[in-house]
Amino acid sequence: MIRAEHLGKVYRSGRLDVPALRDATFSVEAGEFVSIVGPSGSGKSTLFYLLGGLARATSGKVFIGGVDFSTLGDAERTRMRRARIGFIFQKFNLLPTLTARANIEIAHEIAGRSEPIDEQFLSHLTDMLNIGGRLPHRPSELSGGEQQRVAIARALIARPAIVLADEPTGNLDTENSDAVLEMLRRSNREFKQTVLMITHNPEAASIADRIIHMRDGQIRGIEPGQGSVGRHTW
Repeated sequence: MIRAEHLGKVYRSGRLDVPALRDATFSVEAGEFVSIVGPSGSGKSTLFYLLGGLARATSGKVFIGGVDFSTLGDAERTRMRRARIGFIFQKFNLLPTLTARANIEIAHEIAGRSEPIDEQFLSHLTDMLNIGGRLPHRPSELSGGEQQRVAIARALIARPAIVLADEPTGNLDTENSDAVLEMLRRSNREFKQTVLMITHNPEAASIADRIIHMRDGQIRGIEPGQGSVGRHTW
């Protein structure tokens, strides 16, 4: 589902080239849950943006469902992102003037879905996230944990094949972090979505099928996570 081949990213700072990612090669199978873990500055967020088509690589290639992102123009990349990838960020990025429901609905529209929103699926999703009673409220009326759960519903409402989560528990307390991680695990197993989560927290990373360790812009190792038991052979 996701394949990176010798992926690299170099940023220019004055006359200095600063490598943020170096020769990253790995793949994520359809329906797999993979965590990428590493300290700040390890290159994991740069990798996230490259895999999601939000930035262009300096070298190497990214394939999503067999399609090479580097061969696509900006409009085609945007269409692929909208149709196939759901994004969850550390900052909730909810539109402050819209209700929670409207924030979720707008993602369905942006994805280019011509059919009306599936009310049964929306109800199921919001019940799973325990925000069914909070849909009429605006973000300022929600707690941080509720805002993140609305952001997750927004990412999942169009049923993307891939969910990319960048530090989804970074601004949350332990209780809400556990709820978010459980929802990502359920979306992976119940909805058969491929999930790739970026985190600096080894404990959060451990719920995945595989854990990719990064440091200094490089992949330093890959190991099985708790989710691999009885699910994948590798």
